[in-house]
Amino acid sequence: MFLKDPKFLGFYDLAMGETGMKALEEKILAEGIVSQGNVLKVSSFLNHQIDVPFMQQVGQEFYRLFKDERVDKILTIEASGIGVACLTAVCFDVPVVFAKKSKSKNLTNDCYTAQIASFTHGTTHEVIVEKRFIQPGERILVVDDFLAVGNALAGLIQLIEDAGAEVVGAGIVIEKAWQEGGKRIRDRGIRVESLARIQEMTPEKGVIFCDD
Repeated sequence: MFLKDPKFLGFYDLAMGETGMKALEEKILAEGIVSQGNVLKVSSFLNHQIDVPFMQQVGQEFYRLFKDERVDKILTIEASGIGVACLTAVCFDVPVVFAKKSKSKNLTNDCYTAQIASFTHGTTHEVIVEKRFIQPGERILVVDDFLAVGNALAGLIQLIEDAGAEVVGAGIVIEKAWQEGGKRIRDRGIRVESLARIQEMTPEKGVIFCDD
């Protein structure tokens, strides 16, 4: 299995605990761009171009955090969450299911749906998962790139609950901690693990991370 590969284990050592979180913060400071409207662009390594070795470490960190839970599948949303979800799934040796934002001809009519308002794009769209891909009783870990107001995460949780499956928790790469999304989901008793939590950001000040 991939977990036994010596090179993989070396990456895993680098990704553990505070070291991995610090590396992500440094990556954001070095490559992230803050634009007007509190938008953080991390296109060079996360959600346009993907730095695969680095994001592999992110996936390993999610594995470290949730490895004591039984995880049957990982759920994310297209498109930006797919890369990190897949690299996380390699560690757990489980499939990835991604919610689609539009209904294509190859989807059946037997689907779970949820309405999600996008903070970044200012639009509302329906996300779709075929029922055969989330079964009652399965334990699902949600993985996504950003958590802001929490609409996408809440929608994915709704899909899991509608299926009669169980939410193990959520692994988030970057959380905008000044917005209500993290508190909103945690107040529901759902475990949320964010690897980088941003306290404040502006084009002038750049990115300031939370101390905790």
